[in-house]
Amino acid sequence: MPLRLPDKLPAVDILKKENIFVMNESRAHTQMVRPLKIVVLNLMPLKITTETDLIRLLSNNPLQMEVNFMKLKSHTPKNTPIEHMMMFYKDFDVLKRQKWDGMIVTGAPIELLDFEDVEYWEEIKEIFDWARTHVTSTLYICWAAQAGLYHFYGVPKYPLTKKMFGIFKQRPLVQDLPIFRGFDDLFMMPHSRHTEVRREDIDRVKELTIIAESPESGVSMVMARNGREFFFTGHLEYAPDTLDKEYKRDFGKRDDVEIPYNYYIDNNPDKGPLVTWRSHAHLLFSNWINYYVYQETPYNIDEIK
Repeated sequence: MPLRLPDKLPAVDILKKENIFVMNESRAHTQMVRPLKIVVLNLMPLKITTETDLIRLLSNNPLQMEVNFMKLKSHTPKNTPIEHMMMFYKDFDVLKRQKWDGMIVTGAPIELLDFEDVEYWEEIKEIFDWARTHVTSTLYICWAAQAGLYHFYGVPKYPLTKKMFGIFKQRPLVQDLPIFRGFDDLFMMPHSRHTEVRREDIDRVKELTIIAESPESGVSMVMARNGREFFFTGHLEYAPDTLDKEYKRDFGKRDDVEIPYNYYIDNNPDKGPLVTWRSHAHLLFSNWINYYVYQETPYNIDEIK
């Protein structure tokens, strides 16, 4: 896919080695088309990894897209070089002047905090409210999904007795939704979280529809506003080795670290992960871009409201 990315973004070289077609800004300007404008609010600590994961999935589409990265003014990342942030990220105050065809808000490692105790909660609320009138469709992932459900609809989150960690079977509940076009009756989704949202709370909100869930990992996908908002409690964007790195990082350092469920070959970390979610991840992001962004957004982007 002709993805328009900033020159020198690390993800470009990484994805070219995977034979994924990306296009830097210099080349993209030679094509006379209006690209879809996608903005990513990246709250994950390893930002370069998350950038690459998301761009890999967005690339599975024939449409030209321009991807921009948003950062918070009220928080300074500790795990990403300041030079990278200055070169590739812009403050919300700058990006909010524009309208966007699509937006992705990532998870964040702060889920055990009450929302009001998060240092950037006020800025997050402002961004969420802004997205409703400036973005055609927004994906909220993991912590961002819980935060969006709480902010917009009052849905609480609850601490889990042990971490939801591994790969879990999900069942689409509304088979004819375009977001599930081409899906099987079951699909796999990585989860890595210490909190959950519950069906009974979501069912009380008429504006929300649970569209996928699991008997093991619970609610996994919620839709609102006819697809202008999606809330995913898991991480279909994860690369094959993400849970492996997390497990090895925390093993021996935390009391609650278990081998990620249904992840390693023969449940043996030495044998590496068995990837079971990649195809549905590509399909889901492609469906989102096609059916909920491209086919819904006006040609004149300023008409988004």
